[in-house]
Amino acid sequence: MFPLRPALVFPICLSAACVCFIGCAVNPVTGDDEFMLIGEKEDKKIGRRYAPEIEKYMGGKLKDQALQEYINNVGQKVARASHRPHSGYEFAALNDSSVNAFALPGGYIYITRGMLEKLDSEAQLAGILAHETTHVVARHTAAAMSRQIGMFLLLAGAATAGTGGDEMAAAHVTAQIVDLRYTRADEQEADISGLNYVVRAGYNPYGMVEVMQMLQAENKDHPVEFFSTHPIPENRILYMTARIQTVFDNADQLRVGQDDYRKNVLDRLPQESQ
Repeated sequence: MFPLRPALVFPICLSAACVCFIGCAVNPVTGDDEFMLIGEKEDKKIGRRYAPEIEKYMGGKLKDQALQEYINNVGQKVARASHRPHSGYEFAALNDSSVNAFALPGGYIYITRGMLEKLDSEAQLAGILAHETTHVVARHTAAAMSRQIGMFLLLAGAATAGTGGDEMAAAHVTAQIVDLRYTRADEQEADISGLNYVVRAGYNPYGMVEVMQMLQAENKDHPVEFFSTHPIPENRILYMTARIQTVFDNADQLRVGQDDYRKNVLDRLPQESQ
């Protein structure tokens, strides 16, 4: 038996570990058994590894702590209404002008300053955060990373975090994470389950429809970053509206929160965007 060179030991061990993670897991959103390359513990490791890189890549977190607490509080209400309320989530606003929101495995969910500027109610904010929460709960983000980046590369980066690993490689993976593309099926699942989450959290679900209307109007004038990574399912506004009308007969009685959103977000953003 030939001795292994030290440089080869880590990749081979990691490959063996990856094999151990392969198996079926139940998607809590659909109840279906789905093939998964890694376990949820690895989701946490990947999210924890790349969250700081994402924050740096996207201009850092907005410095207004009160604004951040407001965003996180709304997100936590939605998370508590999800299929996995105790998984641990972190919601934060990034100082980036793109109109976007995205999630990392393990519950790291971000919304950009550019997106916040386009919203006008707490219900709309809850809708965006609920959509991204579903991507985490259903593990759409982990699956997209596996397809588009590769679990070996992600786990290698997570394993070498803080050990002087290749910073250029981490930056390359970070750029790919921001540009992750979901399938149309993932998007529809995130829309429908997101509606359920916002209603359970006490928010008017029409906020989600309003966000889609806003994004589609913006997209006509110039490409919106959100749609570059979240494809537009056909009849998106129609099927969400139909579900609200047939399932949520108390929608108009639920929270909208325009004044609170203006006070806690819109009135605070100008000083952050300078």
